[in-house]
Amino acid sequence: MPKISEATVAAHRARQLRTLLDAARALVAEEGIEALSLAALARRVGLSRPSLYEYFRSKDDLVAAVVEEELPRWASLVEQALAGPDDLGGKVAAYIRAQLEVMTDGRHAAAVALVEHALAEPALERIRDGHAQLLRPLVAALEESGVPEPALRAELVQGLVDAAARLAQRDPSNAEAVIDATLAQAVRGLA
Repeated sequence: MPKISEATVAAHRARQLRTLLDAARALVAEEGIEALSLAALARRVGLSRPSLYEYFRSKDDLVAAVVEEELPRWASLVEQALAGPDDLGGKVAAYIRAQLEVMTDGRHAAAVALVEHALAEPALERIRDGHAQLLRPLVAALEESGVPEPALRAELVQGLVDAAARLAQRDPSNAEAVIDATLAQAVRGLA
């Protein structure tokens, strides 16, 4: 029977899960999404692969767990950004800037790579739920301003953000120019 390193089994499992998620994020940040597997994670943390199945049923389950943990923090940054401006253009610009800064600053590289990873259901559904948190403040700002079809418009803005993030990630030295061009395009496109 494995030894636990905390006062309770629940505390041990919570600490072990934290270790696994941190190691998975580090593995993706260092070596890319292709390097992430349950076997690679087991090697990194010194556990047997069967032990990982107590936490994750598959790579997709692992990816979803990492992204699920990151998305609330990401959503909080977006909400904080939208709290500042009073006008719709300022709110859309704040949304885009916050999203693109998160997607290009390197701190969230693992989550960005994992979000873009092709997942099977039901892991994909778990990610969609978290992604909806990111859109809520923008949808609310569009609704408050009377923009028709706010959910559709928010998805279109997010599509622009996703495309801009891919461009900025290809050439990080051009990230600020990509952010500026995206802001100009999105804000003018609302009129």
